Amino acid sequence: MHPNAAFRMGEDAARAFVAGEGFGMLFVMTPDGPRVAQVPVVPGADGALRFHVARSNAVTAHLDGATVLFVVQGPHAYISPRWYAAGPDEVPTWNYLSVEVEGVVRALDRTGLREQIDALAAIYEDEPQWAVDQIDPKKAEAMMDAIAGFELVPTTSRGTAKLNQNKPAEVRARVAERLGDHPLAAWMRTA
Repeated sequence: MHPNAAFRMGEDAARAFVAGEGFGMLFVMTPDGPRVAQVPVVPGADGALRFHVARSNAVTAHLDGATVLFVVQGPHAYISPRWYAAGPDEVPTWNYLSVEVEGVVRALDRTGLREQIDALAAIYEDEPQWAVDQIDPKKAEAMMDAIAGFELVPTTSRGTAKLNQNKPAEVRARVAERLGDHPLAAWMRTA
């Protein structure tokens, strides 16, 4: 994460950001070297992140008991030094939002996996909501057999909201204006 303290996200903000994005990259060491899987997460009331991966994924066999790094990347954009309109000594940069969650993974049993799938549908489905019970029971069993559920229990999290907080408000406003309707602009206007 960025070393400048002005860009640090508080723990509550980082948790809310992860919950709001709901998807990220899970990095784990394997005997074949580092691997990554893209996974949807469902945050629990206890702060744990539940997720599932295909059983055939190269990371699956190495997750239970592993210390992992989960990274959620939000909007990001190149920022031209010309946009600052603050003098000739400005340099280009990249503004972004990102959270890293480090922790230990434990496997979920089939009930926990089903709860994770149901919770995921409850968060992202419109009414009428899709549910596992709506599909043929044999297909549902085949789906459940093809995936594995896990829970990441965080030990540390680090969040960065690099939104030019080290610049005066009028400079940040100019940069947000230049970004137009880019999702990062809304974040910059509230930083």
